[in-house]
Amino acid sequence: MSLRRRRRFVSSGWLPAVSVTVLALAVLGHYGVSIRDMAFFGAYVVLCLTLPGLLLVRALYGGARTLAEEIALGLALGYAIEIFAYIAARAVGTPLLVLIWPVTIYVAFLAHPRLRTHWKGQTHLRAPLWWSWFLALMLVYLIGSSALMFFRVSALTWPEAGTSNLDLSYSLALLGELKHHMPPRVPMVASEHLYYHWFVYAHYAASSWITGVEPLVLLFRLSLLPVLAAFVVLIGMVGQRVIGSWAGALLAVAGTLFVAIPSLYANANGLLLWTGSPQVPWISPTTTFGAMMFAPVVLLLIDLLERRRTGITTWALLAIFLAAVMGAKATYLPVLLAGLAAVAAVEAARRRRLPRPAFVAMGMALACLGYAQFVLFGRVRQGLAVDPLSMVRSTWGALTGMGEQATPPASSTAGVTLLYLMSWAVVWCGILGLLRRPRLLLRPAVVLMLGMSAAASGAVLLLGSTHSLNQAYFLKGAFPYLAILSANGFLVLARRERVSALAAVCAACAGAAVAYVIRLLCHVEVPLRPGRTDTDLYLPYLALAAVGVLATGVVLSFKRRPRPFALLVAMAVGAGPVAAWQARVSLVARHAPGLYESRQVDLDQVPRGALTAARWLRDHSRPDDLIATNAHCRWGYESPCDARHFWVAALTERRVLVEGWAFTATNLDLSRPGELVEQRPFWDQQRLRLNEAVFRTPSAAAIKRLRELYGVRWLLADERQLSPGTRIDEFADFRLRYGDYAIYRVPDGTRS
Repeated sequence: MSLRRRRRFVSSGWLPAVSVTVLALAVLGHYGVSIRDMAFFGAYVVLCLTLPGLLLVRALYGGARTLAEEIALGLALGYAIEIFAYIAARAVGTPLLVLIWPVTIYVAFLAHPRLRTHWKGQTHLRAPLWWSWFLALMLVYLIGSSALMFFRVSALTWPEAGTSNLDLSYSLALLGELKHHMPPRVPMVASEHLYYHWFVYAHYAASSWITGVEPLVLLFRLSLLPVLAAFVVLIGMVGQRVIGSWAGALLAVAGTLFVAIPSLYANANGLLLWTGSPQVPWISPTTTFGAMMFAPVVLLLIDLLERRRTGITTWALLAIFLAAVMGAKATYLPVLLAGLAAVAAVEAARRRRLPRPAFVAMGMALACLGYAQFVLFGRVRQGLAVDPLSMVRSTWGALTGMGEQATPPASSTAGVTLLYLMSWAVVWCGILGLLRRPRLLLRPAVVLMLGMSAAASGAVLLLGSTHSLNQAYFLKGAFPYLAILSANGFLVLARRERVSALAAVCAACAGAAVAYVIRLLCHVEVPLRPGRTDTDLYLPYLALAAVGVLATGVVLSFKRRPRPFALLVAMAVGAGPVAAWQARVSLVARHAPGLYESRQVDLDQVPRGALTAARWLRDHSRPDDLIATNAHCRWGYESPCDARHFWVAALTERRVLVEGWAFTATNLDLSRPGELVEQRPFWDQQRLRLNEAVFRTPSAAAIKRLRELYGVRWLLADERQLSPGTRIDEFADFRLRYGDYAIYRVPDGTRS
């Protein structure tokens, strides 16, 4: 490479991209991913998703963009189209037909003269070099935090993989289901329809078929890395489009990744349990995938609502992404409808006529929501119900140690509600800066995000969930757009008040220091220790409020104009990341005191041989074969039974008559507020009795009933749970014993 080319490479955005790629490969290799898997997966992402999607973006979506933005949009579009192509291919029984869509794009863009020009592309918008390095730094952070807090404790080998977060086994089971069946069912309870946002698992299944990479490797290591990269770039793109500056985009991305609810307790981030946890992108792939797919929806709506682009191709792209969001994450479409309704109302009041783009977009979103609710989600509640301040009561029970079933007094409910509202006000106080330019508050992009944020916040306070505070995902989905609004308002203040970047950084550091000192001085640990009352919960926050009042008084005492309110905003927001980093340090240390529950099991509780036995069964059975097992309870939680056992379906990629039923729609809808869904008994006791009879008191008649009534073909027995002397092999064909598991084939006939 010549010196001139070398300098051009160094001064371009390619060097940061190459650096991040090298780091990612090194980390993946260190945590057990083979060179073959990395090569095949990388080629798949480039050739089957990014490049065909990029060509379509160039043909359908005009305007100036950076190359990174174009690649991220192309990747997101590739994901969206692949999902629907795979659904069709899997439905006809030939999953590799999913490759028709990228091949068709390549043929069309090579054959048609007008389309052929898109291979070269257009002149790209040049971003500052520091922006490329900033994006690279954010990706380095995501890779590093994923390695330290997820890869390190989520192994690819057995029995270590069995200690991983239990939600991962659930996701792995759904991946296996989508790999072999369409329409999908709940693989852990084979009679149940899968009423869930399962589109991300369709993508996983497609990538497994195309690359040949094991589903475990895809879920635990590979698939979410490009999703996270695209998400960071797209949020920066939306931020730049709304705020109009690269500095604003920087603040938006940084706010999305780092700002958290300011927890002032000595040992935990106790308000929103997921805030600041970098494990969430991997433990909840639906959340991560949905966030990435929703960003192009917001981007396209900004163009359409503000009439930057109104062509049919833009509407077509919006329809594709809306359809993808429809099955990617259930929480986005209701929030989006609220934002569009706000835009329609404001525009109608301003212009004295109905805003056509807003109403067309509302119609499209409503159609997708209707299809999702009545078809994909089967009109089930999934444990959600109107239950005002349910999260407040749950938070109070967790903070005080009284538990979710305890009923807080009215004063405590009001106090924790005020804590929530105060925390949100602190984190997103930058939005108040928009009041300095009231015209911005009428801008469709701003109204859209404000409407979505208000709806998400309202959902958290008005809805209740019988499982894991699921209503919090509404607000989590709005976090990026709250960050954009806050960054926009802060920059308005900073420019009006001529606050330098150095002064803003110093103010943010001062806010972080104040939060840390308050935590040390008050030293309130949660759950509260004996002898402390729930009024102690408010002491750190009263101290923070006092500091805020004092700082505001100091600013108001300034005689000069303008007063530096931007510094107050920077101080307030600076208090948030302290909570996130405290949580990260706890997770790195492999323990999380207080409200963070460690959902890993001890290694000695994991049954030996599960992976080998399950893969033998996968290799020697047909995808439609039904398995019966005696494994129903989470290891170490057999009395009372915690019905979150999903490893049989996850590792065999086969449907199970009855395994773990905790997360089924039927179980969630039958549960009552305050009831632990994982401890509810199975609703079909006859089926469970017939299943258990095969393992507890095996007989030819018992096995014949399972085969004739339900079509069971295989028995997978956890022999640790069998009574001494149990002889299943007298009535079924013994095939394999490995570790703690034995596999039997149900004979076509019965034995006497």
